[in-house]
Amino acid sequence: MALKIAMAVTGTIFVLFLLVHMYGNLKMFVGADAYNGYAGWMREFGYPFIPHEALLWILRVVLGVSLIVHVFSAITLWRRANTARGRAYKINTGKKVTTAQKYTGTMMRVGGLGIFFFIVFHILHFTTLHVEVGENFREITPYERMVQSFSPEHWYIYVIYFVALALITYHIRHGVWSALATLGLSRTRRERAYKIIADLVALAIFVGFLAPPTAILVGFIS
Repeated sequence: MALKIAMAVTGTIFVLFLLVHMYGNLKMFVGADAYNGYAGWMREFGYPFIPHEALLWILRVVLGVSLIVHVFSAITLWRRANTARGRAYKINTGKKVTTAQKYTGTMMRVGGLGIFFFIVFHILHFTTLHVEVGENFREITPYERMVQSFSPEHWYIYVIYFVALALITYHIRHGVWSALATLGLSRTRRERAYKIIADLVALAIFVGFLAPPTAILVGFIS
């Protein structure tokens, strides 16, 4: 149970971060000043009382530790499940693991690996700027980087983010339901409500994150 709680807590941290990150990205629709101002605020928060980019580094440390705990817990639980399955492993309801549950488990592992590689790509793209899309990528503003990255001539970047968001959405949909069930210590009484909440959160994150790149791709934001 401790590992499941660890996954639920760290997963909740990731979802909260994504919602805040999504809110910042949606400022693309307000304009360059709003988006650049948000990016600058993240770097200058609390300065000079705390060091430059302190908030960003706190977030990076928290997310990094959460990722390690999340992955370690997932791998450990997976190994235990494989061992138990050889002894006619049964879930809480007493039924054998179904094909659908096996498929979900496989998708969560494969999707999780895909999400990890995307996180590395995303950091290289928008944080360290090692993945340069277009000209003068390091010199232009955050708003201009977004527009340049998802412009029609760089459609492949949009495809990468679309696929990644699909994986993230699937992961979140199952993860939110599982976290609510684990932290609520129930899988039956509120299962329908948990699934509805999971669907809504996953849908909001998918639409919210994909909206700015799509608007750029079709020319609504330029």
